[in-house]
Amino acid sequence: MTNDIVALIDYYEKEKGIDRDKVLEALEFAFISAYRKMVPGADSIETIRAEVDQRKGDTSIFATLEVVADDDYVDKFNEVPLALARKGKPDAELGDTVDFNVTPKNFGRIATQTAKQTMMQRLRMAEKEMIYDEYKDRAGDVVSGTVRRFEKSDVMIDLGKFEGRIPSRERVVTEDYNIGDRIRVYVVAVENESRGPEIILSRSHPNFVRRLFESEVAEIADNTVELRGIAREAGYRTKVAVASNDEKVDPVGACVGLRGARVKNIVRELNNEKVDIIRWSDDPATFVVEALKPAIIRSISLDQENKVVSVTVDEEELSKAIGRRGQNARLSAKLMGWDVQVSKDESQHEQFEARVGDAAHTLAEQLGINDEMAEKLFRAGGATADLVAQMPAEYIAQALEISEDEAATILSKVAPADSAPAADEPAEPAAEEEAPVEEPAEEPAAEEPAEEPAAEAEESSEDETKEAEGAEA
Repeated sequence: MTNDIVALIDYYEKEKGIDRDKVLEALEFAFISAYRKMVPGADSIETIRAEVDQRKGDTSIFATLEVVADDDYVDKFNEVPLALARKGKPDAELGDTVDFNVTPKNFGRIATQTAKQTMMQRLRMAEKEMIYDEYKDRAGDVVSGTVRRFEKSDVMIDLGKFEGRIPSRERVVTEDYNIGDRIRVYVVAVENESRGPEIILSRSHPNFVRRLFESEVAEIADNTVELRGIAREAGYRTKVAVASNDEKVDPVGACVGLRGARVKNIVRELNNEKVDIIRWSDDPATFVVEALKPAIIRSISLDQENKVVSVTVDEEELSKAIGRRGQNARLSAKLMGWDVQVSKDESQHEQFEARVGDAAHTLAEQLGINDEMAEKLFRAGGATADLVAQMPAEYIAQALEISEDEAATILSKVAPADSAPAADEPAEPAAEEEAPVEEPAEEPAAEEPAEEPAAEAEESSEDETKEAEGAEA
C-alpha cells in the first residue's frame, strides 16, 4: 500500500496536473477521516492531523493535546497531565500544546482501503478547482476537443486534461456526433456549482460564428472590418452584418475572400450552413433592402417610434423575402432589432381589378345584365360581346350558374351584333351598279336580247288568232 500511495501522488501530479500539495492535502484529509472511523472515541479529539511521507508513503496521525495539572486532568481525548507531557517534552508547561503520535498498528494498509472513496472525492474536487482556475478566463474562446461519450442528450467533450459538456440546448439539430469525432466548440461559460466547476460548450451560439470569422478574416482580427451584428438559426442560416473602418476596404469582399475561400472555410466548419454577409447601414430603409436580398423590395414604410419596418414586394418575390420557414424575414428582424413585416404589393392587382370592373360594366350595359354577372362572364372568357356570342349556351349557364334558357336569352342579345354585317349588304349592289358606268360599250348588246322576246310574243299572238278563227269556221 505504501507504493500505492506514492504512485497515486505521482499520477495526479503528472497526469492530471494537480498540484502536489493539493494531492497531499486530499490524502491527509482522507486518512484523518479513516482514523476517526477506526478508533473508538476519536471523534472527540478536537485537533488532529496526518502526515504522509512522500518518499516512503508512510502515514502518521498526531493528536494535539493541552498540558494540564495532574489533578485537573479530566478529558483524556484533548488533555494530557503535566508529568506525562514532560516525558516527551521536558520543557512543557501548563497551557502548552503537545503533539502525540496516535497512529494505530498497520494503520496505512487498513486506512488506505477505508479512505479510498473519501480520497478520490477530494482529488476530484481539487481537479475541478484547477479546471475553474484555468478555464474561468477562457469563456468566449473556441477550443478543439474529441467526442468522448453521451449522457442522455448531452455530449461530453475531451479537452485534454479536462472534460466539457455540450448541453442539448447548445447542440445543432442538424448535426450528428460520433465517439471519436474531432470538433471545434465555443466555450460559453465555466460554472462553479455545488458539485464543482463545469465547462459549458456550444456549437449553436452566434458568437461561435463570430470567432470563426475572426480567425479566418485578417481584416476583422485587426479591426479594419467590424462585425456589427450576427443573427443565427443554427444548422440552417446565419446573417452577418459587416462594416469597414477603412474606405478602401470592401467589408463584404474581405469576408468572402478570393473566390470565396474564406467564407467557404467557415461554411465547411458549420456543416454547410448558409451564411449571408450583409453590408451594414445605419439607415433602416437601406439596411432592410440589403438584409432581405435577393428579394426586390417594391416599397418601404418606417415606424420609428415602435421600430417597425413594413416592406411590400411583388407576388413572385414574396417567397424570397420571407424565406424558407420565414427565416429570411425573421433573421433580418433579429439583425436590425426592428420588427420586419413583409407583405404582397397590391397596387398592380388593384389596377388590374379596376380595369376588369370597367370592362365588365361595359359588357353589362351591352348585354343588359348586372355587373356581377358581367364580371363572371368576363373572367370566364367573354371579354367582349363578340367573344360571348361564340360561347355555347351551356358554358354560359355553367359560368353564371343560371339556366340554359337564360343563357340563350343573353346570346340572343348579342345576335344583332352578329347580323350587323348583313344589314350593310345593300351597299354592295351599289358597287355592282357602277359596273355598267365603267363599261358603257356593252349596253346595246344588253338591249338586243330584250327586243327578241317581244317579237316572239307578237308572233305567238298572231298564231293564236289564226287558230281561234279556224276553230270558229
